[in-house]
Amino acid sequence: MQRPADTASPDVAKQPRPADVARWLAGRQWPVHPLAPGRKTPAANCEQCRARSHEPSDCPCHRQGKWCHGFHSATTDLARIEDWWSREPRAGVAVSCGPAHLVVLDVDAHAAQVPDRDRLLPGIQIPEQVDLSGLASGFDTLALLAAYRKEADPAEDEKTLRVRTPSGGLHIWYVNSEPAVRYRSSTGSSPRTALAWQVDVRAHGGYIVAPTTRTSAGAYTPLGAVRDPAPLPAWLSAELRRTGHVIQTTPVPGPRPAGRARLPRTGAVQALLQPLIETVRECAASAEGTGFTEKLNRAAYTAGGLAGAGYLNQAEARQELTEAAHYARPHQTRRSETIIDAALSAGASRPFHPKGLA
Repeated sequence: MQRPADTASPDVAKQPRPADVARWLAGRQWPVHPLAPGRKTPAANCEQCRARSHEPSDCPCHRQGKWCHGFHSATTDLARIEDWWSREPRAGVAVSCGPAHLVVLDVDAHAAQVPDRDRLLPGIQIPEQVDLSGLASGFDTLALLAAYRKEADPAEDEKTLRVRTPSGGLHIWYVNSEPAVRYRSSTGSSPRTALAWQVDVRAHGGYIVAPTTRTSAGAYTPLGAVRDPAPLPAWLSAELRRTGHVIQTTPVPGPRPAGRARLPRTGAVQALLQPLIETVRECAASAEGTGFTEKLNRAAYTAGGLAGAGYLNQAEARQELTEAAHYARPHQTRRSETIIDAALSAGASRPFHPKGLA
């Protein structure tokens, strides 16, 4: 399919400083946080946060103005932003999508084996007579989804902010105009919650790399002249609802034995999960031969089971798992995220009520 042409506007050509970008975004009431210089992952936690066990959302470092735990630290406070980028001027910029009311479609163009047709558009049966030859990326599945709904391809939507990624993918930014409805983040490879193959959704529980941010792979370059996200199209909102992206405002209790109360993660649940996450982090000591995949899968599956039983917040567990995986294997972020999402989904489908939590 034809993809949008790369058109750099004058503001892109000037390559604004990350601090200026962060201030501009915060001025729009979009909370921002720093990325590690040259990377698309959050800046590293402080040494204390690496060593202690606690909920990212309740980290005391946030009250001290530190950037620990990625999007959990995101802010619009200009003084804090000035301090952060004064300490690390090379840090990239990311936006916490949930509090910014953003829904961003992250269209991938990575080389990957195309799955069976029943996994290309979750919940939609693609007839055998539909010729899928040449389908190779998220650009194709998103266009196919739009065609099924008789709507325009979002990748060609010139009325909203679109950003070309260094890998050849595309970020399509939209504003959620229904603040009462919250959408969860997802990956296009997830077997449980996905919009389309190789199309990730960045919303609550996720962040998006800001335009003009530069990594070792290249720059995130806005296309055309539009710099404002358009309202999320009604048909895409309907698709997100259909594919299970809406976060329930009232928690739905999972099946639990009678008389068992939900326990705070800081107690027995933390004692159970944290050692598994630490085994993932410990893999950083060696580049191979550590059983990294098995350890990450086990930790994520356990977290999914505990989340399914109502003992912890799955989005926060995913963030912690992602940080641990990146610490151990910083060069395989996408593979680690795929393992985490699959294991979380599998675990959540089998709620886990371990002994000692009664």
